[in-house]
Amino acid sequence: MGPLWKDILISLCPDDFLSPPPILGDLAVPGGMVVLVAPQDKQAPKGRLILPQAQAIRDALDHGLAALTVQLTDYAAALAKLVHPPDLVVCDSQVVEATAALTPATVPLTTFSILFARAKGDLVDAARGAQVIETLKPGDRVLISESCSHHAMEDDIGRVKLPRWLTKYVGGELAVDVCSGRDFPANAADYRLALLCGGCMLSRREMLSRLQKFRRAGVPVTNYGVAISALHGVAERVLSPFPAALAAYREGKGALCPLS
Repeated sequence: MGPLWKDILISLCPDDFLSPPPILGDLAVPGGMVVLVAPQDKQAPKGRLILPQAQAIRDALDHGLAALTVQLTDYAAALAKLVHPPDLVVCDSQVVEATAALTPATVPLTTFSILFARAKGDLVDAARGAQVIETLKPGDRVLISESCSHHAMEDDIGRVKLPRWLTKYVGGELAVDVCSGRDFPANAADYRLALLCGGCMLSRREMLSRLQKFRRAGVPVTNYGVAISALHGVAERVLSPFPAALAAYREGKGALCPLS
């Protein structure tokens, strides 16, 4: 008798499907410290943190870590006050370039979006998919998919900033479609690349289901945080805490630029 359907389904999922990683708790030893760079700009809700920031703090506490949360404007001063360097720095993707410039090279750095790409989806696949950005040409169709249905404000990350950064990088206008919440394209195969948010509002099962739709259609998928870091030239830096993802990113780069 052939393998059970359950075994077939599990084989299609990431290696860590049955025991997903924590958000950040495995990236430092108990008693360590993480610094979270969380800018509170006009897109931030009044009186509270956004869900990825709140969940990262809780995960740090659950794993015996101290979590120092600062805005970008206070980050350098906060680092200078620490007796020892932090075990990890996590920043909002929108300030990744500035945070990387201020963070010592010996201190691991990543973004909230990348943490959630690992916890909710498949970070290795997202790292590999980010290299497709290098092959995009003006007119190519790209999907930007957000898991939440928040009210978009001026300079919204998914609807404004990310398309703008992609257009500048590619050197011409792309055909960008944006979907949010439960909306999802009827034909995933229409796209050259799909960019998904971290999925903090989705279960891991639902995020993996979305990823599988693109895989079946042969469409590369990446993540907001990985893509934004690649567009700003710091992808390898923010993927360094995750060796398998970093290797996948470098392999993708090698495939685009083979040695002569």
